[in-house]
Amino acid sequence: MKRAVWGGRSSRAPAQPARSTRPVSQRRPSAEQAAAAVRRPGPPAPAPQAPRRFPDPRLTGLGTGLFCGAVMLLLGYLDSLLFGSLTLYGVLFLPVCALTAVWVREGDLLTAPVVVPIAFAVGLLPVADGGGGFGGHLMGLVTALATEAGWLYGGTLIAGLIVIVRRVRLVARRVAARRRPS
Repeated sequence: MKRAVWGGRSSRAPAQPARSTRPVSQRRPSAEQAAAAVRRPGPPAPAPQAPRRFPDPRLTGLGTGLFCGAVMLLLGYLDSLLFGSLTLYGVLFLPVCALTAVWVREGDLLTAPVVVPIAFAVGLLPVADGGGGFGGHLMGLVTALATEAGWLYGGTLIAGLIVIVRRVRLVARRVAARRRPS
């Protein structure tokens, strides 16, 4: 029998004793041994994990506009198909404003209060009553904007307040980071 040699080593492994496939009986530890095993200092237990938080997406200014506009357009279509109520559309506009202001990234905070009224107008397109042709549809959109101005102002105010609070906290963190000795 020949041995293959590669890199100066034999490819044949040294002989090891054959292992038995029979199960081995194990002794139960005595009460003293079990107590001693419990009392041994071991590695510290891992710190408890923080509870799961909600997703924290950060949208750019363009992403904020697309998100808010698309959601309001979708809500407008759903409202026109199911209910046809401008009041329901206004109520649904408020949480969209809050989410838009919360999810915009810190560098684009000022875009949220600007995007929100544009998205409100975009979402009104399917909800607004439109007569015949382009002029009738435009007249219905302007009328809906005039009659639902309270919801529009309320949503813009919500987005503006959230953005102002986030901006104040951001500036306070930056000032505290500068004052901290390095």
